[in-house]
Amino acid sequence: MNRTLDASRGAPTGPSGARIFLQLLPLTLTVFIGFLTIGLQLPVLPLHVHRTLGMDELVVGFVVGSQFVAALLSRAWAGNFADLRGTRRAVRLGLILASASGIVYLLSTVFPTRPTTAVWLIVAGRLLLALGESLLVTGAMGWGIGLAGPQNAGKVMAWIGTAIYGAYAVGAPLGVALNASRGFVGICAAVLVIPMIAFAVIARAPALPPSAQRRAPFHTVLSAVSGPGLGLALCSAGFGVITAFISLLFVSKRWGDASLAFTAFGAAFIGARLLFSHLPDKIGGAKVALVCVLIEAAGLLVIWQADSAQVAYLGIALTAFGYSLAFPGFGVEAVRRAPPQARSLAMGAYVAFLDISLGIISPAAGALARAYTVDAVYLAGAVVVALSSLVALALLIAKPQGAARG
Repeated sequence: MNRTLDASRGAPTGPSGARIFLQLLPLTLTVFIGFLTIGLQLPVLPLHVHRTLGMDELVVGFVVGSQFVAALLSRAWAGNFADLRGTRRAVRLGLILASASGIVYLLSTVFPTRPTTAVWLIVAGRLLLALGESLLVTGAMGWGIGLAGPQNAGKVMAWIGTAIYGAYAVGAPLGVALNASRGFVGICAAVLVIPMIAFAVIARAPALPPSAQRRAPFHTVLSAVSGPGLGLALCSAGFGVITAFISLLFVSKRWGDASLAFTAFGAAFIGARLLFSHLPDKIGGAKVALVCVLIEAAGLLVIWQADSAQVAYLGIALTAFGYSLAFPGFGVEAVRRAPPQARSLAMGAYVAFLDISLGIISPAAGALARAYTVDAVYLAGAVVVALSSLVALALLIAKPQGAARG
C-alpha cells in the first residue's frame, strides 16, 4: 500500500529534472492561469464586501472562508472524478466552473442597493469557484505525479504550488489596477474570461488513462494522510490570515493598498520553491517541514509587531518562505502513506486539510479582529503555525513502512 520513494538512494527511478520540467510546464501554466482568477480577487473582494457593501469583518471572514469550506466538501468528489474519469477531464471541468463563477459575480453587481443579496450572490460565486479550484488542483497534481512518477511528488507539488502563488503575486496588483479603472465589474469580467485561455495550453499535454476502476472510500485515504494533513492544516493558518486580513491591516495602519503585500508573499514563495524544491524528495519531507514552519511562525510575529509597511513586507516574505516548503514537505509524507491507485484522491484528501484550516481560520480570525484588533490575528496565527512543528516531529519519529530514508 505504501510506496518506496527511493530517489535519494541513487536509483534511476524516473525522468531527468529537465524532462520533468517540460512535462509539468503545460500543467504549471494551466494552474497559473486558472488561479489568476483568485489572485485578482485577493486584495479587492474583502474591501468590496467591507466598504462597498458595508459589511463588517465577520461577514468578510465568512465570504472569504466560504470558498474553502466548499472546496473541502468537494475534494472527495473531485479526487474520485479525476481517478475514474481522467485527470485531463477534471482539469477542464475545473476551468469551466471557475469561469462560471464570474457570471455569478456579475449578477451580484445588479443589486447595489441590496447588499445582503449581493453578498449571497458573491458567496454563490465563491462556491462555484471552489468546485473549479478543487478539480483543477486535484486533477493537476494527480496528472503531474502520473507523468513524473511518485518519487518526484515533491517536485510536482512544488511546481504546482509555484503556479498558484505566482498567480497570487501577479494577480493581486493586477486586481487592484483593474478595480481602480473598471471597478468590481471589471474583476468579474476577468474571472469569466481568463480560465478559458488555459484550454489552449493543455491541448497537447499528454493525457493519462484513469488510474482507478472503482470509487475508493474517501475515509480510508483520508485516514492514511491524516498525519501530514494535520501538519498542513496548522501551518496553513499563516496563509489564511494574510489572504483574508492583510488588506484590512494595511487600511487600519494607513499604509496604503496591500497589493505589494501579495507580491511580496508570491515572490518569497516562488523564490523558496525555485531554490529548494528538491529538498523534500531528497532529505525527507518531515525534516523540511519542521524547519520551515518555525520560519513561517517567526514571519507572522514580525507582521504582528510591524510598525511600518516595510517591516510588514519582511514578515510576509518570511511567512511565505516557510509555508512554501512546508506544503510539499508534509505533502511528500502524505504521498508515502497513500495507496497508489488513488493518487488524485489522496492529493484531494491532503489538500482537504488546507480547506479545513482556511474554512475555520477566516471566520475565526474575523471574530478575533472584531473583538480585539486586526493585529491580533497574526499573533494567533503564529501560535497555530508553531504547533505544526510538533506534527513534523511526530512524522520524523514514526516513518511509514517502506518510506524512503532521508
